[in-house]
Amino acid sequence: MIDAGVLVVGTGAIGGVTAGLMTGRVARVVALDANAQHVTLCRAPGLRIDVMGEERVVPLDVRGSVDELDGRFDFALISVKAPALPVVLPALRERDIVETYVSLGNGLVQDRVAAIVGADRMLAGTVEFGGTNLGPGHVAQTTVNPFVIGELDGSVRERTERLREILETVGEVRITDNIGGQIWSKLLVNSALSGLGAVGGVLYRDVIGHPDGREALLSVWREGYRLGQAQGLALEEVLGIEPSELVVDDPAPALRTVAALAGATKASMLQDVERGIATEVDVINGAVVERARDLGSQAPGNATIVALIHAYERGEDAPSPDHFAQVAAAR
Repeated sequence: MIDAGVLVVGTGAIGGVTAGLMTGRVARVVALDANAQHVTLCRAPGLRIDVMGEERVVPLDVRGSVDELDGRFDFALISVKAPALPVVLPALRERDIVETYVSLGNGLVQDRVAAIVGADRMLAGTVEFGGTNLGPGHVAQTTVNPFVIGELDGSVRERTERLREILETVGEVRITDNIGGQIWSKLLVNSALSGLGAVGGVLYRDVIGHPDGREALLSVWREGYRLGQAQGLALEEVLGIEPSELVVDDPAPALRTVAALAGATKASMLQDVERGIATEVDVINGAVVERARDLGSQAPGNATIVALIHAYERGEDAPSPDHFAQVAAAR
């Protein structure tokens, strides 16, 4: 049992799997979620977690609001979606009950978190395993891949090692001294695979297996990769490949590796579209478009994904693999 207090903020797919697998192995694990039905079910009978096909039920200590929290926490793992950050983080900061915040969200949200809680009070991380929110009180882990964590200044501190020990109760953890490069590498995954999974209404492996989907994936990946180079970032390994392996003449071996490691993943943005709620497309594909604009460039494939997903959100269209060709043609 690890002697630590951890607050998991948001118990959707990633947060739910993390809180559930950590409970019983870390001395105090408390979860925070705003969905009243989900909170009730997570308390009793407990959160149902399908871990690679094996189901378990874990009763969670979950609270429905920041006001219900008590005591102090060594770490708060921030796994809520971007729109919730300006709602929940100021309330947590005001309570002053968290020592270190850990940003685990998709897209370029790290600066938003740091602006609220303070850069000195946070670490950043990426999550490479896949998860699916199956409804109130029920989540699934669909692939096994690591957490990657790092200090914003590239150092490795006592708290960094302590966080690794805590997260290893859930899965593999890697510490990097180049968290900026790691975040951009993960953004390539989210923009290309998650973005196109949402566009087509399919799993990652189906994007890779569809001729137009594969062409669109490689085009969108190249856009993000070139922008990473333009920023002088040293891009890190992600999903078992070096990002450069998808910008070569023969990307097939790298695509096979990605499909093997993450093919069963259902994009969180697709899950949002199916539930009729706002997606994080603006901090994922939209962030690539914005960074391109800042650098005097363009990212037309990413911009097309943004437009399509916003149309889905408005109910004007629906996910379909037929849209892959539209993204591939946006060059």
